[in-house]
Amino acid sequence: MSTTVKALTLDIEKDGWEGSRGFVMREVPMPTLDEKKNPDDALAVILKMKYAGVCGSDKGLWSRSAFKDLVHDSLKREGKTMRVTGHEFLGEIVEVGSMVERLYHDQDQKNPAKIEVGALVSGDSHITCGRCYQCRIGEEHVCLNEQILGISTDGIFAEYVKIPAKNLWAVDDRRVRPEIAAIYDPFGNAVHACTVTDFRGQRVAIMGAGPIGMFAILLLQRFGAAKIIAVDVNEQNLKLAKELGAHETILIEKGKKREEWEADKGVVDKIMELTYGKGVDISMEMAGPFSSINNCIESTRRGGHVILFGIKDGDLTIPHFSPRVIMRGLTLHGIIGRRIFQTWQIAQRMLSDKQNGIQEAIWTKILKEGKGTVLDFAKFTPESFERALQEHPKFVFKING
Repeated sequence: MSTTVKALTLDIEKDGWEGSRGFVMREVPMPTLDEKKNPDDALAVILKMKYAGVCGSDKGLWSRSAFKDLVHDSLKREGKTMRVTGHEFLGEIVEVGSMVERLYHDQDQKNPAKIEVGALVSGDSHITCGRCYQCRIGEEHVCLNEQILGISTDGIFAEYVKIPAKNLWAVDDRRVRPEIAAIYDPFGNAVHACTVTDFRGQRVAIMGAGPIGMFAILLLQRFGAAKIIAVDVNEQNLKLAKELGAHETILIEKGKKREEWEADKGVVDKIMELTYGKGVDISMEMAGPFSSINNCIESTRRGGHVILFGIKDGDLTIPHFSPRVIMRGLTLHGIIGRRIFQTWQIAQRMLSDKQNGIQEAIWTKILKEGKGTVLDFAKFTPESFERALQEHPKFVFKING
């Protein structure tokens, strides 16, 4: 076997951060398990990557608009200048540490999805410590010492990778097709966001009809939302949102002169019109721009919920915070990652249920049956990646076979 593998990387020593852009394909050392040098390898596996999803977080790294401190601080701590990117994956286990079987021992021999050599697995991108207060009370998604694949530790845009076995989720490809199993992670973000409060009978505004916003639309239909309003700057995304089940769509007009953080009065007024002057019961910020957060706050009724998921570096201004948030009794929810593994179980059940049509909609409408959305990893070029970012809300790399 080769001593090196191809990987997509971000090199801050060579490219810096401000003013730079993109990833570089290069050869990196083949990952190995060496329990004598690294005892943690006893609980790790080597994966042969099959598919890898490209996320909004990857787009943020590509454009250097997010995660600057996480990347810089983690590389400094590791004494490195290069980060292997990516965190959404489906891989085949090719090697396991000596303690992995004990960790995943399963008495049910009829279970077709196991953590063993030859198994297909996806997995959570947040590597948690298991020792901090949050982990010990069942809140691993906000682990005090977490590392995030492709951001604060090396990720999965590579032919072979090493992953802690406790992060893995066994995949039965008879239930979930491999291209979709590779994006369990972001679908799980949507599940997390859509289960943090009760959506039954509620009017909901989704600010940002990107992939996770689209997943949320599919889920909220099945979770009983009464009205779903999708808001975006992209007409094509809104057209797709309508096909996926959004009841109403609002296009944000570009070119209006206002502060970066300032709410869009046209969006807020339209939402008020659609909700008979009340505002939505729940608003979901799924895009990242600071103006989008204020759109949520301005559009939500008194006593309503604001769900914050989108990420962007920098400082946010919320004007008149006390009267607009506290005095109106809003509840703000910060959503990070997935509840490990409660969210994964819900995600698997929603995707495996052929009657609800979610998996079919993701494959046929969002991933367009692979037409232009499944890219050959070996043929990566910055130009093809940029083109895919512009043309498709979601796409994946096909890596090995």
